[in-house]
Amino acid sequence: MMRRFCLPQLFARLLTSLSTTNQKNLFLKNTVEPLLCLAVKLKLNILTFMKKLFSLLLFASSLQVQAQHHLVKLWESDSLSVPESVLPSLKNNFLYVSLIDGVPNSADGKGGVAKVGLDGKILDASWATGLNAPKGMGLFNSQLYIADLTEVVVLNAVTGKLETRIPAAGSVFLNDIAVDSKGVVYVSDTRVGKVYRIEKNQAEVWLENISDANGLKVIGKDLYILSGTKLIKVNSKKEVTTVAEGFAKNGDGVEPLKNGDFIVSCWSGLVYYVSKKGNIELLLDTQESKINTADIGVDSEKNIVYIPTFNHNSIIAYQLKNK
Repeated sequence: MMRRFCLPQLFARLLTSLSTTNQKNLFLKNTVEPLLCLAVKLKLNILTFMKKLFSLLLFASSLQVQAQHHLVKLWESDSLSVPESVLPSLKNNFLYVSLIDGVPNSADGKGGVAKVGLDGKILDASWATGLNAPKGMGLFNSQLYIADLTEVVVLNAVTGKLETRIPAAGSVFLNDIAVDSKGVVYVSDTRVGKVYRIEKNQAEVWLENISDANGLKVIGKDLYILSGTKLIKVNSKKEVTTVAEGFAKNGDGVEPLKNGDFIVSCWSGLVYYVSKKGNIELLLDTQESKINTADIGVDSEKNIVYIPTFNHNSIIAYQLKNK
């Protein structure tokens, strides 16, 4: 049975399935406009005509776009206290998992970090404690960097002991972290639209006016940023280019695959496959089940996606497969 949609919903879903701006413009010019003219000439009911047209086109486009990749569930962990981010430590066969265990924007000291095995078994639910609302994490040598509201907490990656706290002046809601090959740390602030750069334990504003800045990833000399419903790339000269756009909700986590493509999550319960050419493909939609898909981790060798489910209080692992 086909689900009913109003005209704006159908139109939005169809445009989302068309991955690039060029595709959307061509579709509007070469398909919608001529068909509207035809409907007017034939004196058809425009609303009824467009509903039927969009339903058919949406069905066809979804078959084409979603036929390339899919996710197969491997396991789900036992209960964890509001897991927000997953950082794989593959050589050590476990996952670092940041746990908010409280209000996402409250300095309540309830947060921490857990260690979960690659098979989903909880190794240590309280490996590190005393944090506020920890979110994104980054690893460099023996140091684990964690975004914790208005500061970056640095833990010993082996023992979990606190080494230092790095305040980010003017920050409100530090969210994700990325570390480059030299140990330079980047951290996003979603509320103020900034990206901070940390070197020698000193934080400074590196980018401003990045709307809803969240997920970060350093690849080579470029910093990839999830900015609202777009994935952008910023080079060393701070020149910004759009890699992909059209996510249905604001992006949360971004991770590269071995072939140069990406997996992108949106906190609300959406996971996308993003090609290096900017095409997007919906892999997972758990919104109706109220299962969040927060800041993901990826094993790019085995194509396994680890999803922290936030309010669902677990980690779910999926195998990425080609159809």
